[in-house]
Amino acid sequence: MPVSRSSPTPRPGRPRGATRLLPGLAAAAVALVLAFLIHALVPSLPAMTLAVVMGVLAANLPVTGGWTAGRARPGLDFAGKHLMRGGIVLLGLKVGIGDVLDLGWLALVLITAVVAASFGGTYLISRLFRLPPVTSLLVATGFSICGASAIGAMAAVRRIRHVDTVLPVALVTLCGTLAIGVLPLLVHPLQLSAEVFGAWTGASVHDVGQVVATAQTAGPAALAIAVVVKLTRVLLLAPVTALAGAHHRISLRPSGDDAGLPPVVPLFVLGFVAMVAVRSTGWLADGWLEAGALLQDVLLGAALFGLGSAVRIRTLLLTGGRALLAALASWLLIAVLGLAAALLIAG
Repeated sequence: MPVSRSSPTPRPGRPRGATRLLPGLAAAAVALVLAFLIHALVPSLPAMTLAVVMGVLAANLPVTGGWTAGRARPGLDFAGKHLMRGGIVLLGLKVGIGDVLDLGWLALVLITAVVAASFGGTYLISRLFRLPPVTSLLVATGFSICGASAIGAMAAVRRIRHVDTVLPVALVTLCGTLAIGVLPLLVHPLQLSAEVFGAWTGASVHDVGQVVATAQTAGPAALAIAVVVKLTRVLLLAPVTALAGAHHRISLRPSGDDAGLPPVVPLFVLGFVAMVAVRSTGWLADGWLEAGALLQDVLLGAALFGLGSAVRIRTLLLTGGRALLAALASWLLIAVLGLAAALLIAG
């Protein structure tokens, strides 16, 4: 008699496919609800920063540490990689070309110069502290453009392993949070007007949420210019990642064969550019923009929780001392460059 062939029976207790992602994604959803609630109660604490902090706590508390490293890990890694890309696409809906051009050509040149000098200076500082080239590249990208979102974009363009983004995200979150507390204390000693302080915040603080939290301490005038200056930096994400992608492609090019090479510009970066174009047309009603902003916060928040949950504080303390010093030196450099540009833009 013929022997019937059937597919092997899955082993019990080993979920497959999308089921493996559910525990981690559920944990990210719970963390996001808590982050938004805390942000609503204490607006000076950005929800995205809270998401990273909750991820770090989940990874290092005895009750949850083993779970985040075990059953929840596939879903958390999925969030840190794929949901991050979706959030970057929707980030483009916050950038309007008209708002950027209203700053004037001098401001645009100065902001571009600050980003370029910050990127190059942070990379050199990181290498002087003997950080690996990959880590130095990601730290430079996150510090100079838009924090963890830029790190995720650069990692995708250069095909950098997900695990290698953990330390740069932790550093950029730490220094951006430091700015929320430190920069407002310098307004009176430096005798800064609200407009100059806002421009300084937008030119030097890393994440969009951190910029808002810092600038709003000086009033609506500071917040208005801070957001536009910051979004101008965000707009530079597309050309910077395109240049990085082109360089990576050239360095990997085999003899006359383009097979297997990464694209110069990944689809999610093109999606970001497309969303900038859509926002700039003015076709979208405020309700759609608000919905896009909310979805972007959800995606990026889940991604940042996933990345934070991979940070082991004990390992970070043992191996990240040089990285922390490099990050603080870079933070000081960007603060000085940003202040100089702000004095010329709004002084």
